[in-house]
Amino acid sequence: MSYIEDLKTSSYNTAPVTPKINPAPLGLSAFALTTFVLSLFNLGAGVPSGGPVHVVIGLALFYGGITQVLAGMWEFKVGNNFGATAFTSYGSFWLSYAVILIPGFGVVPAYANAPDHTLDNALGIFLFSWGIFTFILWLATLRSTMTLSSMFFILTITFFVLSSAHLAHLAAGNIVTKIGGALGIVTALLAWYNAAAGLYDSSNTFIKLPTGSLAHAHSD
Repeated sequence: MSYIEDLKTSSYNTAPVTPKINPAPLGLSAFALTTFVLSLFNLGAGVPSGGPVHVVIGLALFYGGITQVLAGMWEFKVGNNFGATAFTSYGSFWLSYAVILIPGFGVVPAYANAPDHTLDNALGIFLFSWGIFTFILWLATLRSTMTLSSMFFILTITFFVLSSAHLAHLAAGNIVTKIGGALGIVTALLAWYNAAAGLYDSSNTFIKLPTGSLAHAHSD
């Protein structure tokens, strides 16, 4: 074998191994933390339920919003249509939620002279629509993992519960909103669990979290 042929087969000429890129833990973490904080407010843990939630604006803009949209774009890059759709959509949800809370956009003031409960109805429709979208995504998780499917199922219920509180014109701090807050906390904890399950591997920890595969749950 000549020297040149030897170089061709040597390890020095081997293409470098590209590390696996997984944007999901980042997107799930951004969703989890923002949801957790707002859900604590809705539940009334440490602050009055139904009180101001403007502390969440920064999270909704930058972590739950922009960071999730970026995670969604990176999911497109790795060819994960579900992850791209979910993260980009929920990132946009948090950005749009922040817009509602920021006075400069004039969303809430625009309803000042509207008939009674118009703002409540609008917020109810807003949340109900996200519930429908989340239900669609939940159906796409039925052959994924138990923890991921459970997260989307509970998130679906969370949106519908919070929506019903607005559509029923319940007073601030009502029990339905508190239930929605509790469900949101469970959703956030499941999102963190899924993020950790995707983040933990043999290269960084000895911990391995089970997720419960549903891939063969309906096999004959």
